[in-house]
Amino acid sequence: MSNLQPRRKTPSVRIGGVNVGSEHPVMVQSMTNTDTQDAKGTAKQIAELARAGSEVVRITVNTEEAARAVPEIAERLAMMSCDVPLVGDFHYNGHTLLQKYPDCAQLLAKYRINPGNVGFGRKRDDQFATIVEQAIEHDKPVRIGVNWGSLDQKLLARLMDENGRRKAPLAADAVMREALVVSALQSAEQAENIGLGHDRILLSAKVSAVQDLIAVYRELASRCDYPLHLGLTEAGMGSKGVVSSSAALAVLLQEGLGDTIRISLTPAPGQPRTDEVLVAQELLQSMGFRAFAPMVTACPGCGRTTSTFFQELAKDTTEFVRARMPEWKLQYPGAENLSLAVMGCIVNGPGESRHADIGISLPGTGESPTAPVFVDGKKTITLRGDGLTSEFLELIEDYVKTRYAPKAPGDT
Repeated sequence: MSNLQPRRKTPSVRIGGVNVGSEHPVMVQSMTNTDTQDAKGTAKQIAELARAGSEVVRITVNTEEAARAVPEIAERLAMMSCDVPLVGDFHYNGHTLLQKYPDCAQLLAKYRINPGNVGFGRKRDDQFATIVEQAIEHDKPVRIGVNWGSLDQKLLARLMDENGRRKAPLAADAVMREALVVSALQSAEQAENIGLGHDRILLSAKVSAVQDLIAVYRELASRCDYPLHLGLTEAGMGSKGVVSSSAALAVLLQEGLGDTIRISLTPAPGQPRTDEVLVAQELLQSMGFRAFAPMVTACPGCGRTTSTFFQELAKDTTEFVRARMPEWKLQYPGAENLSLAVMGCIVNGPGESRHADIGISLPGTGESPTAPVFVDGKKTITLRGDGLTSEFLELIEDYVKTRYAPKAPGDT
């Protein structure tokens, strides 16, 4: 952590049972992609996201049917003992839905407002005010989330006109970034003037290009102290979405910016929605901000490791510790900090394994068919044969139970 810049100071905002802001860990958020009026399917996905580690889950509230479904969703989550805070995502008709369905308004832990989609013309200010008033009435925080795909066109046109009259006009993309910042800040000021507390507001200003996102958030952070939600909008599918989001958010997090994050991946057909949660966790853990599950160091393989066994063991080990973490988290606090190494040959295998809490150095092609295991830097056992994988996983389980066993009352 010594190489990380101090977190930017912000007020603490309470979202259901979660605290957000510089005094608290950077929070992982996700969003469902179910039809919210399908209460059963939506509750199931929310629970899956929460079990994967999402600390807040956002749902779309876009129709009367969706608003009416929120109480049933909350009831189903309670039956599953899932108390993750829910955020309502409102566009165009949020003012109507929150007024008409007070149970929905009360059960949501936070409202998300997009200033560009809250209304148009003279109705914009009135509809924005109505949502904020509902937040005040139900004591809910609000995220004012600006997005360059739905930017307030009236504001953008005004800034473009002003820029055109400058002696040295800025580039069009610079004006658009300024419009995002201004929209967020003016909307926050408007919300406070209506009566929403300064410590009940979070801001986001999302774009889909890495360098633009970095520039926008640096500027936004320099002009306010509201907690910031980070995310590269429409990040894309697969490795493109993972790399782009990580590249942008890592820079900002390294600079001490960001209080909540979301990785907005486009899932492939059949791909788990929870992947976005795992990527967010791994980003924070890789950077040293938080620990969620044991990290497995594994070599990429080379001509010395033509067997796929070490790859299979690395995969099995990663899946094993992920599957065990929900129980370990409750029974063995600190197990998420465990470090593991699965190495493929003797070049770096023994050395890397000694650096981990538990490491195994598998034989490369043509090497002796033995696999020494290192525990706390010392060689303790050599594994061989068909049962190697199960024996190694059993060693990990035993290590967790021994090292992270909670102390009995009276123990010192």
